[in-house]
Amino acid sequence: MIRTHLLLFAAIAVQLVLAESSVDSYGVDVSFPIFKRISTNYPWLPHNVDPDHNPTPKLYQGMPIQPLGDRQSVYNAHLAGCRDFYGKRGGNKCDIYEYDRMLMNQRQPQSMQNYTDVGFLKTRAPQKIIDLATTFWEQNHFNQEIENWPEGNTYINSWVSPTYMLKIEDGRLRGGGYQLRKQLWDEAREAIEDWTGEDLSPTSLYGIRVYREGAVLLPHVDRLPLVASAMINIAQDVDEDWPMEIYDHDGRSRNVTLQPGDMLLFESHSVIHGRPFPLKGRHYAMLFIHFEPTGHSLKHDIDTSAISVDDQYRQAAKENQGGQSAAYDTLPPYIIRESPEETHWKNQHPEGWQIPEFNPLKRSTESKLHIAAEAGDVEAIKRALEQDGDHHKDGRAAVIASRDEEGWQLLHSGASAGHQEVVELLIEHGADLNSRTHGGRGATPLYIAEHNNGGFHPVVRYLKSLGALNLGPDL
Repeated sequence: MIRTHLLLFAAIAVQLVLAESSVDSYGVDVSFPIFKRISTNYPWLPHNVDPDHNPTPKLYQGMPIQPLGDRQSVYNAHLAGCRDFYGKRGGNKCDIYEYDRMLMNQRQPQSMQNYTDVGFLKTRAPQKIIDLATTFWEQNHFNQEIENWPEGNTYINSWVSPTYMLKIEDGRLRGGGYQLRKQLWDEAREAIEDWTGEDLSPTSLYGIRVYREGAVLLPHVDRLPLVASAMINIAQDVDEDWPMEIYDHDGRSRNVTLQPGDMLLFESHSVIHGRPFPLKGRHYAMLFIHFEPTGHSLKHDIDTSAISVDDQYRQAAKENQGGQSAAYDTLPPYIIRESPEETHWKNQHPEGWQIPEFNPLKRSTESKLHIAAEAGDVEAIKRALEQDGDHHKDGRAAVIASRDEEGWQLLHSGASAGHQEVVELLIEHGADLNSRTHGGRGATPLYIAEHNNGGFHPVVRYLKSLGALNLGPDL
């Protein structure tokens, strides 16, 4: 019964739009966007070629013209391929993923606070990002690893065309690691803050994803807190352009083509975006960087009261959510109150929203100790601990508990690069085995160590022997 119910919802257009309207887009009838199928009213049918002598059959009455061929069969084949690949054990998850994708495409765009007029901007990436990412790609592109997608994920046709990942944070790669990731984040943040006028906190930097021949990416919105985002074309070998299809804030579909060095800034939480037509070429390498607004505007010439977190606190107090918990019982500033997303988000986050640290200045300072931990410089860490000996916090040297702007402690940096001596030293001095990055929503040291170094690395085995938890980011 559940499978039948989900299949009913799965048999609809790949191209969803924002609201219930009669606007046509690529031959999709969107008057009832959840239940309608892709149009099969092709231009070459007799009633379209010669309507004066061929009355429109009842089946096609009111159905928009489909200029792109038989898209329904393409969509059905996509879902069938997912079900066949995951088989009896996981094939039903394809329908669950697809239903969830469609609901997000409807729910989020109408529920989000938008920060720009259009929702996206094509521009040239900052030269420093181009130089850093291109050099990293050229030195390491032969170290790509196949990307593992969750079972049943329909967003990408990985069963036909697997994607590959080149991990920016992998300290084993030439030029890779914490410092490179931070440099890319800082450069991208400056560009997106200028565009949105919002103070931003980093949420995710995937690394460089490589698509191969035949890849398709279904139109979607990103899961929160991926809000203000950038995608950058790092390298490509294609036979023809592979455009990103994106719906702006007015619901209009646009095709955006990126060449190496081009950057697309977009409000990924509210604009539907995807690549519904197969890639023709050998590879297409993209860097993805995501941020979350803190609720503090950097613009000095606009009224920001409508999205003020302080106003949210006052509202929370009226709802008996005041006191010390008020900062955690409010909605993120990018979700509109009394919108469809509010109920959904509160169900998923009963603990409420934790406000990222706000800093109105550009956070460009680098921690020498984090760099030392990543480099395996045990002596530098020892000296810092000795100098910090008279300034203990909760029985630990303050430097042990201190965090950088992304919520990383020294233990995360040492574990990331796989330096067991650094990890042991920090734990001996009271480092928290299970501390999570990004305000408690990110990864634990064990997760980071295993993700970067593999399950049999000595640091991974050491952390497991101590009972460390393997918790990934809540994205």
